[in-house]
Amino acid sequence: MKTEIKNLPKSEVEILVELDPLEWGKFVDEAARTLAREVKIEGFRPGNAPKEMVEQKIGQGHILEAAADLAVRRTYIKILEEKNIDAIGKPEVHVLKVAMGNPFEFKIKTAVLPPIKLADYKKIAKADKPKTKEQIKVEEKEIADSLEWLKKSRTKYATVVRPAQKGDRAEVDFIAKHNGQMIANGESKNHPLVIGEGKFVPGFEDQLVGLKENETKSFSLVFPEDFAQKDLAGKLIEFEVKMNLVQEPQTPELNDEFAKSLGKFESLEALKNNIKEGMAIEKENKEKEVWRAKVLQEIVKKSTMEMPEILIQAELAKMEQEFKENLMQMGLEYEQYLKNIKKTEQDLKKDWLPKAVERAQAGLILRAIADQEKVEVTGQEAEEEVNHIIKHYPDWDSVKEKIDMDQLAEYTKNRLKNEKVFEFLEKI
Repeated sequence: MKTEIKNLPKSEVEILVELDPLEWGKFVDEAARTLAREVKIEGFRPGNAPKEMVEQKIGQGHILEAAADLAVRRTYIKILEEKNIDAIGKPEVHVLKVAMGNPFEFKIKTAVLPPIKLADYKKIAKADKPKTKEQIKVEEKEIADSLEWLKKSRTKYATVVRPAQKGDRAEVDFIAKHNGQMIANGESKNHPLVIGEGKFVPGFEDQLVGLKENETKSFSLVFPEDFAQKDLAGKLIEFEVKMNLVQEPQTPELNDEFAKSLGKFESLEALKNNIKEGMAIEKENKEKEVWRAKVLQEIVKKSTMEMPEILIQAELAKMEQEFKENLMQMGLEYEQYLKNIKKTEQDLKKDWLPKAVERAQAGLILRAIADQEKVEVTGQEAEEEVNHIIKHYPDWDSVKEKIDMDQLAEYTKNRLKNEKVFEFLEKI
């Protein structure tokens, strides 16, 4: 086998390969045997017919095509291993010469991991140490706010026969019209709301104060200029409202009994300590994430590399998928969102390009540091983490068929390795 390797711009290489007739003939024979098992030739068991008869039955072109595919795949892997080429992505293959009894020639172009001139990452990490748990403070007001939230979350409502007031929970029927015509989604029955929370049209909840059960009221409101439904923004809308239910809040007192009702606390003081500890851990994790992002960004900025286009495009594809998933969680459709902002998919990707480059560079930097510092993830560590993911995956049985376990294992291994790199930088 003869090979000629040429370095191309944008971290790509071109590999020219020639197999002599003997090497090439072995692939032709193997391809013929494989194809022979798939065709019926009278007088021979599947796979035992002579190559000439198989060729006559299915055609020489079919055999050459199968042999070329086999030769390219096996030879490519062998070249990568022998020449220590870190190829990434799917290669481009061009067959140059293919015929029986002659040399087989083909050309491959593939992206490779670029050479990286790493910045002094140890010096950068030393220059800005992350905050320790002892340096992180939790203010009394933060604890008080958390307790207040807990108290409100345990609030119950009791039906009362009196005029509604702020803080009450109400259920109302309403009709909304503009110039006498009902607006889209302008009618609702037993619509629930808490008066004063401000979750409805500004001014609507104020109009409910003083209404008793079964009482009705008509009033008009000007919708905000930034209202989501643009056709209603700034318009005067007439409402007809009927009060169906008034309930007053019954909020528990903050005491030892309240703490015990949450299940695992003997006193209010124990609950406060638990909240304080949890907040400290949360703040420590946030500080750590901020520090990691800052340090990695600085290392990327001071390192040099030539980015392969394939990595940038892969990162853009990830960003697009993440964006679509976020829109789905908000109940929005991707295509409709593009229409609303008057942009195309290509416009978005153009906007994301600098961030995609930065993210791709960060991934290469973490990999380079891991290689230089001999950071490794054992098979057992990766397997345990995959099992942990599966254990906490909602409804795993219904989705496991859709998940590529090899990809999950590779993703998990890379994530664990990145975590070890960050831990190494934090300890410097």
